[in-house]
Amino acid sequence: MNIKLKIWRQAGQGKPGKFESYEVNDVSVDMSFLEMLDVLNENELKKGNDPVHFDHDCREGICGMCSLYINGKPHGPKHGITTCQLHMRTFKNGETIVVEPWRASAFPVLKDLMVDRTAFERIQQAGGYVTISTGGVPDANEIAIPKTVADEAMDAAQCIGCGACVAACKNASAMLFTAAKVSQLAVLPQGKAERKRRALAMLEQHDSEGFGACTNTGACEAVCPKEISITHIARLNREFTRAAFSGSETDYTN
Repeated sequence: MNIKLKIWRQAGQGKPGKFESYEVNDVSVDMSFLEMLDVLNENELKKGNDPVHFDHDCREGICGMCSLYINGKPHGPKHGITTCQLHMRTFKNGETIVVEPWRASAFPVLKDLMVDRTAFERIQQAGGYVTISTGGVPDANEIAIPKTVADEAMDAAQCIGCGACVAACKNASAMLFTAAKVSQLAVLPQGKAERKRRALAMLEQHDSEGFGACTNTGACEAVCPKEISITHIARLNREFTRAAFSGSETDYTN
């Protein structure tokens, strides 16, 4: 395949950027999108040009680093996958592919296609954990948890923090990410003891980072590579409401 690319190039945060055009020839249909970008960068280095900077790590759909906006969609046109899992057979020979970074004020562009997503880490640090001392590790069957509850917690815990939900939302909201990180603990008995502080602290951090409010359009769910449901946002809203009107952690237990 011969592919044409229009890629956003930006020297650094706060600096002007623009689209630049490239061509990559003899692209195998079995290449991943990132492998195709590797070939592009090898060609650019041979020419003495600055390679296109983009984030990547595991290339197995687990780490969430490969945050690219491809032809107007986070992670590209395929549903339920990350960019590193997107293969070039998805595109047509001679097609022009537009590649951009996430567009959100809370995700400033570091260079080219790389953005700073440490805002997600600060939301997580605000309360997305359990601090209670539980002593030794209990037997797996000692705390009885219904399978449906365990499955729901695991569904939320699948969030890899890639930021596709923010990129797809017209308000650049991170509610799906925050909801998943709250929900994965809120449904389990180990997470109920700190649920009030968790909901309040994480939403406060979410807003302070500059993320917008939920639009209720479901765009975040539609592009999530792990297909996390927006029902977790409903749970987050309930957790926040109960926390806001509760005097202390002990005022409710359900």
